[in-house]
Amino acid sequence: MNTIIQTKNLSKSYGKTQVLKNIDLAVEEGEFTAIMGPSGSGKTTLMNTLSTIDTFNGGNIWIEGTSLLEVKKKSLREFRQKRMGFIFQDYNLLDTLTVKENILLPLSLQKTHVEEMEKRLSNIIQPLNIESILNHYPSEISGGQKQRTASARAIITNPAIVFADEPTGALDSRSATQLLEQIESLNQTFKTTIMMITHDPYAASYCQRVIFLRDGKIVNELFKGEQTQKEFFDRILTFQSTLGGNRR
Repeated sequence: MNTIIQTKNLSKSYGKTQVLKNIDLAVEEGEFTAIMGPSGSGKTTLMNTLSTIDTFNGGNIWIEGTSLLEVKKKSLREFRQKRMGFIFQDYNLLDTLTVKENILLPLSLQKTHVEEMEKRLSNIIQPLNIESILNHYPSEISGGQKQRTASARAIITNPAIVFADEPTGALDSRSATQLLEQIESLNQTFKTTIMMITHDPYAASYCQRVIFLRDGKIVNELFKGEQTQKEFFDRILTFQSTLGGNRR
């Protein structure tokens, strides 16, 4: 397997407050990884720095072997658009576009040929079960359908990695389970590397690996291995209870 993300002594401060403290991390191609930790532990900051949305103050990040310290801002923006996908808790769909138009928007911005766009769309709508809503507008579909639409938009560009920020946070338990199963299927079917922030041990139990942060440091990692989802869930829940603080 190839290492798709690597950090060395990664640090991030806002003023005098150090949020990330010398983090060493390696994420392999095709991994489905969760980041967990109490409120204020640095989860969102870590994801934002890894995804190039935010800068960092110390250490370095390599994405697919490329040092972010050596990439200019304009190139970073293009790199993010072409090689990364994002799934947000609040969906970030455009109300004036249909589901299909929302999904294809990243490819339209890249001026991808129409035939190629249709080909990529046909490859992902079935695993996400959104064939029947392609011509609907966001106001006409459920929260679960909106999140699946956002997931389709995130992977339509064939990104090297998808970052998911609390993707199940606004969903009921049934919709959350459906989305997690579909994200897991996308990871297995397309070998897409997925890194997900979550406060929910149930959501994390779908992952192959869980990274726990506390006070800006990695304090533990759990690997699913041959465990059942229930066994992994119990391990995650047990360790999470030792971290303390607000789980959200």
